[in-house]
Amino acid sequence: MATRVILVRHGESTYNIEQRVQGHCDQSCLTDHGRKGAQQVGQALQGLALEVIYSSPLQRAQETADIIRSQIQSLPHPPDLHLTDQLKEIHLPLWEGMLFEEVKSQYPEEYRCWQQQPHNLCMQIPSVTGVTDFYPVPAVYDQARKFWLDVLPRHPGVTLLIVAHSGINRALINTAMGLPPDRYQRMNQSNCGISVLNFAGGLGDPVQLESLNLTAHLGDPLPKARPWQGKFPLRLLLVRHGETEWNRQTRFQGQIDVPLNDNGRVQAQQAAEFLKVIPLEAAFSSPMLRPKETAEIILQHHPALSLQLRDGLREISHGLWEGQLESEIEQSFPGQLQQWRDAPETVQMPEGENLQDVWDRAIAAWQVMVNELAAAAQDGSRTALVVAHDATNKVILCHILGVGPESFWSFRQGNGAVSVVDYPQGPQGVPVLQAMNITTHLAGGILDRTAAGAL
Repeated sequence: MATRVILVRHGESTYNIEQRVQGHCDQSCLTDHGRKGAQQVGQALQGLALEVIYSSPLQRAQETADIIRSQIQSLPHPPDLHLTDQLKEIHLPLWEGMLFEEVKSQYPEEYRCWQQQPHNLCMQIPSVTGVTDFYPVPAVYDQARKFWLDVLPRHPGVTLLIVAHSGINRALINTAMGLPPDRYQRMNQSNCGISVLNFAGGLGDPVQLESLNLTAHLGDPLPKARPWQGKFPLRLLLVRHGETEWNRQTRFQGQIDVPLNDNGRVQAQQAAEFLKVIPLEAAFSSPMLRPKETAEIILQHHPALSLQLRDGLREISHGLWEGQLESEIEQSFPGQLQQWRDAPETVQMPEGENLQDVWDRAIAAWQVMVNELAAAAQDGSRTALVVAHDATNKVILCHILGVGPESFWSFRQGNGAVSVVDYPQGPQGVPVLQAMNITTHLAGGILDRTAAGAL
C-alpha cells in the first residue's frame, strides 16, 4: 500500500507582501489573508485520514499547520503535530530580510545565477576557519533527503501532511522523484498550494506526483503567473481528454479512435466551467475524437477561437495491444506488461510505437505551439489550451521538468485534468510547471479519483 504525502506551503506572510527574502529568517508571520488560506486548506483536507502532521518550526509555517489542524479536529484521532528543522526553508544567509529589488541591485550576478543556474549559486559566509563556500540549493536537497530517509520508514501505507515552505517543498518533491538540483526553479509552490506524492516504498523506490500546486480551494482556479522582467509569461494549459468506455473497461485504446462516453462529456463540461474565466488566445488538440470533443466542449465558452489540430499530439500507438484488456495482453505477450510498468522506455509496442517515438513527435509539436504562441504575443501575455492524451501529456511533462522517458510513470494524468506550464523567459527559456493534474473541478476533493483505465 502506498504512502500518500500531502505537501502544503505556508500561508501568505508579511515578507511575501513586502517582497522580502525569507529563508531561515523568522521575523515574517502570517497576514490575515494567510490565516484565511490556512483555514481553506484545512477545509479542503477534511475527510482525509491524516496519520501525522510534520511542520517547519518557523512561525509562518507552524501557524499554518496549527490552523489546518484546528480545522480537522473532527477526525476520530486528530493527527499529532511534529516540528522539525529538516523542514526549514532554504537558507540564503546573505540575502535574508532584504527586498528582492535590493538583492537584484546589490548581487546582480548571484541573482542571475539563482534564477538560471540555482544549483551553482555560492554564498561566502564567515566560519571559524575564515570564509566558507555555501551552496544553498544542494544544501536544501540534502536536507530534504534526510527528511525522507528519517520519516518514510516510520509511516508506511498511511497519509502524512507536511507544512513547510516554497524552497524546501520543491526540494522534497524533486528528491522524491530523483530530479537533480538544477531543476529547482522548474516548478512552483504557491502560498497554501497543495501537492500530493504517492510513495511505493522508501526514498529511491517508485514515486508518483499525483498533483502539484493545487489552488482552487483558495478561490484561484489556476496559480497566478509570475512576471519576468516586467512581462507576464506565455502559458499553456495542458488537458487530458474526458473518459471513454474503453477507459472505464481498462481496455488499451492507443490510436483506435474511441469517442468520449457520457461521463467523459460531463468531465469536459466541468473542465469548461473551470476554465471559462481564463482568457484564451489559442487552442490546440490531438485530431483524435476524444481530445477533439473535449476541446470543443471547453471552447463553447470561448466562441471566437478556432481549434487547431496537431497530429504530433496523438496518443501512443500500442500496436497489437490495442483493443485488449491487460489479461489478454499478458496471455499474448507474456512479461511485456510488467516491463512496460517497470521500464517503459525499453518497450517497443508490437507493430506500434515506443516512448521515444512519442517523445520525438509530441515535443516537436509542443515546441511549435510554444513558438507560435510567442510570435503572436506581441510583448503581451498569451494563454493557449492544449488537449491531448495520457501518454502524450506524460511525455510533455517529462520534457518540462528535464527528465527522460524513464520517468514516464512519475506523473499522473486524470481524465479531464488540467496542468499549467509557463514560459517566463520566452519560448527558448526554461519552462516552469506551475500546477499539474488539477482535478478538483471533477471530483470535488484534492485527490485524483478520475484516472480511469488504460491509455
